[in-house]
Amino acid sequence: MCGRFALFDSPEDLAEAFDLSLDEARRVAASGPRYNVAPCAAVVGVRARPSGTGREVVLLRWGLVPHWAQSTELAARMINARAETVADKPAFRDPFRERRCLIPANGFYEWQKQPGGKQPHFICMPDRRPFAFAGLWDRWRRPPGEPVESCAIVTTVPNRTLEAIHDRMPVILQPEDYDTWLDTSLSDRTSLEGLLRPCPEDRLICYPVSTLVNKPENDVPECVKPLDEPPLDLFGFS
Repeated sequence: MCGRFALFDSPEDLAEAFDLSLDEARRVAASGPRYNVAPCAAVVGVRARPSGTGREVVLLRWGLVPHWAQSTELAARMINARAETVADKPAFRDPFRERRCLIPANGFYEWQKQPGGKQPHFICMPDRRPFAFAGLWDRWRRPPGEPVESCAIVTTVPNRTLEAIHDRMPVILQPEDYDTWLDTSLSDRTSLEGLLRPCPEDRLICYPVSTLVNKPENDVPECVKPLDEPPLDLFGFS
């Protein structure tokens, strides 16, 4: 599964990575860097504009609430959608066909079972550049009040880098596949499912981090700091 992630890049890097205007990218970074994003928090989503031209940045609640749900109680159990069943499961079937998004991140966490307890690891690109999870979103209307827009991250089997840590990993889309994933006119199941594959292992690095990340309130740079590498400025943090 994917239960925590981080997003701490600059607006300029986000604009370049996701083909956004600088103003849109600044909206992504407006709340400051996030080092410990937890379920039910507001997360950044990038999706196609309703006009079909270009992309827009939105804030989505992490934990998908289907548009047909009677309440938001399901959200905490809907943070992930399994690639193997996403096209058929009632909660995700419509979003998979019609409401797909990118969820930007600089890395994510997984916990490895060890004799002394669970050891958190941070997984990211070797250059710490941002990437995108395959996301789904939906809009739930509650009377009265504003609609709730929420999301889930699609997961798949792990690659060889991750298989010793966990039996699932988030789907990390290749940049050349962003347009296809966001194309609301595309609903071909075979084409879309073909994108839901494990990220090549040579694109990721994985290292143990402090158990600080175990508590969502610890949203600090130390969460992504390697246990065996003391200087934070190695990662551009100061």
